Amino acid sequence: MFSLLLAIIYLSFISLGLPDSLLGSAWPIMHAELSVPLSWSGVIFMIIAACTVVSSLLSDRLTRKLGPGLVTAISVAMTAAALLGFSVSHRFWMLCLWAVPYGLGAGSVDAALNNYVALHYASRHMSWLHCMWGVGTSVGPLIMGAALSRGAGWNTGYRVIGLLQIVLSVCIFLSLPLWKKRADMEAGRGSGKPLSLAGIVSIPGAKSIMLCFFCYCALEQTVGLWASSYLVKARLVDEITAARLASLFFLGITGGRALSGFATYKLNDRQMIRLGFGLVGFGILLVLLPLGNACAFAGLIIVGIGCAPIYPSIIHSTPANFGAERSQALIGVQMASAYIGTSLMPPFFGWLAARLGLGIFPLYLLALLLLMAVMHEKLCRTVDKK
Repeated sequence: MFSLLLAIIYLSFISLGLPDSLLGSAWPIMHAELSVPLSWSGVIFMIIAACTVVSSLLSDRLTRKLGPGLVTAISVAMTAAALLGFSVSHRFWMLCLWAVPYGLGAGSVDAALNNYVALHYASRHMSWLHCMWGVGTSVGPLIMGAALSRGAGWNTGYRVIGLLQIVLSVCIFLSLPLWKKRADMEAGRGSGKPLSLAGIVSIPGAKSIMLCFFCYCALEQTVGLWASSYLVKARLVDEITAARLASLFFLGITGGRALSGFATYKLNDRQMIRLGFGLVGFGILLVLLPLGNACAFAGLIIVGIGCAPIYPSIIHSTPANFGAERSQALIGVQMASAYIGTSLMPPFFGWLAARLGLGIFPLYLLALLLLMAVMHEKLCRTVDKK
């Protein structure tokens, strides 16, 4: 019975990834049909990100009141409604409107599911679940591409994903008895009062883990957005080859998380995080040093493989670091910090690159990695003193 619940959680993580890459894959056509500038996709992205931060910060309160199962079901239903809203939108302002429930649903389900898995399943499942998110982000553009290639339009791509989300939402609602089967499997429900943001930040080690998450997602998103441009402008690689090679970074993350699940049989969360830091650092050095383009390509793949264990292992270690009672609150602010890093730091790199050149790309990544590693070690020292 509980293996059935785990299967539903795996499907939920795939659903989290399905819509994440839709806007980027469809926007070149969407902006032309909507008669808006290409850059306006950033407006939709910022609305989604802002609402995701809000719902992540509220996740502790919501999960204590409703339980993780119901929060997940409602959040997926909100996301499905938003995607269907996108599918019937023919004005830019309508997309902005539907971006609100999209972001609110995404933040709550992300925080609730991550905390639930961190509390009740082994570290390997956290790695494999985030690997499933990578599968979702890969499948989403394929569905959109199929819709566009058949002349059905981007609206159909969103409609198909929205319908899939509805099916999943129904499955989660039907599975609610499984979530409630054992009282101890409902993270934080009815046990104490939700923590305020000020109370969470004052917990020893909270600031360190928040900044660690901020840096990780800033690094991951910066590589995703700027690696291809760096290869073209700084390494003089042709555009088509650069686009293909830059995509290997995401392949490295997805494949790395599949492998990380097996590595957790031998290594604990802290060791997995440090292993990830080491691989990311080695990959960045291959990109930074004048060793030729082949080494730079390999470096991007290694950076992706190194990123793979960091995010899921930090999440999984949260109950051990801060206590099960406070883990939902901590994971909520970690998610919020992640989305803030994702939203702010890649544009900041663009601002720097416009002034200093794209050649600073590996140095920028190295700075984020070093700060992330310092914050993690500071957290470890704080936890060890308890």
